[in-house]
Amino acid sequence: MTYGGHARAIAVLGLPLVGGHLAQFAIGLTDTVMLGWYGVEELAAVTLAGSYFFILFMLGGGLAIAIMPLVAASDAQGDDTSIRRVTRMGLWQTQLYGVLAMGLLWWSEPILLALGQKPDVASLAAEYLRVAGWGIFPALWVMVLKSYLAGLERTQIVLWITILAAVVNAMGNYALIFGNWGAPQLGIQGAGIASVVTQVVSLIAVVIYALRVLPEHALFQRFWRPDWEMFGRVFKIGLPIGLTNLSEVSMFGASAFMMGWIGTVPLAAHGIAVQLAAATFMVHLGLSNAATIRAGNAFGRQDRAHMARGAVVVTAISLAVSAVSVVIFLTCSDWLISLFLKDGEDNREEILAIGVGLLGMAALFQLVDGIQAIALGVLRGVQDTAVPMVMAALSYWVVGIPASYVFGFIFGWQGIGVWMGLVLGLGCAAVLLMARFWGRSIKQIGTDGVPAE
Repeated sequence: MTYGGHARAIAVLGLPLVGGHLAQFAIGLTDTVMLGWYGVEELAAVTLAGSYFFILFMLGGGLAIAIMPLVAASDAQGDDTSIRRVTRMGLWQTQLYGVLAMGLLWWSEPILLALGQKPDVASLAAEYLRVAGWGIFPALWVMVLKSYLAGLERTQIVLWITILAAVVNAMGNYALIFGNWGAPQLGIQGAGIASVVTQVVSLIAVVIYALRVLPEHALFQRFWRPDWEMFGRVFKIGLPIGLTNLSEVSMFGASAFMMGWIGTVPLAAHGIAVQLAAATFMVHLGLSNAATIRAGNAFGRQDRAHMARGAVVVTAISLAVSAVSVVIFLTCSDWLISLFLKDGEDNREEILAIGVGLLGMAALFQLVDGIQAIALGVLRGVQDTAVPMVMAALSYWVVGIPASYVFGFIFGWQGIGVWMGLVLGLGCAAVLLMARFWGRSIKQIGTDGVPAE
């Protein structure tokens, strides 16, 4: 396939995934915007709670993401039995993980206090998590089933189900946070209820689709029966992915905790800037998923040349998206931040001033964040996850977090310094992971169906 052919194939496969991630992001964005309208303290609390939940969710999410390359490789080989076995054990593992995670979500307040958060913000965040935490069970199943469908290149339905979820969440938030349409006014607790309802609706929709459109896979037939061989295979690939996710999201979570040490207003500004940066990252994440699927398909056929051309094209697309994001962040920062603040907000000018500086830093890390996401995507496609996990963890926690602390508190740069550390951590990961893929992983793949030595 030519480079142009790869670009078209990535667009057809990747655009629905990008749209799906943007719609998923809109769920968290809706919580942030509407609670920002409700009050700055609630905005700070949901920023903290969201970081805490996301850390736990993405650790378990690695088990779900592992389904994507495994299904893609099995599909390339025409092995429907392995597709069913892989997906079923992914569903098993994520629910077992959810049981473990729920305790940390329910008793989050003492953990947040031990991490140095202000008591009033920690209490509100825990109030949200005791409700929203129940959503981790349906959310992880949804993630497994979306990975299953994406691995089969059925990305359109992933998009539509996620759009449905975003609409349900927006309506639930509007009703339950503010007490509209005859519903009680529940504030931050209402946002938690809306999140759980959203995940349940998403799960019902994706299960119905899988059962009606792909009955040949019989995902839930004799679901109770263990498959320890495939359980181990999914775990072997998924655990490193989960730990890589944990390293990255906990780096951002740690940055939120550091901003909380600075104050409630800087934490609120940080929450807004993170949401805006995350919106553009959803594009890179969709491209990364497309790279995983296409690399997984090439891996199943042992076609190195096809994989190499695809990796070049998806990296180039990511760089182009980053360039556009940088321009938007540098030229429209005031307007973007204002979208999250209600008219007459007492701290509006201070949040704007801090947020504009943080968006300037976000423009810097767009390039490196996109590249490291693409590198992780292609490495997962070739089922190379253990060494990349170590590379990512070292980058995020040996380089990124210490640098954030040094720049933010020792040098006294505060929020700007915290974000400078994020740039360095992500940049280090981008270099190491790309070197891993091009220097070793792709060389292990055969060409034209002939396995490499």
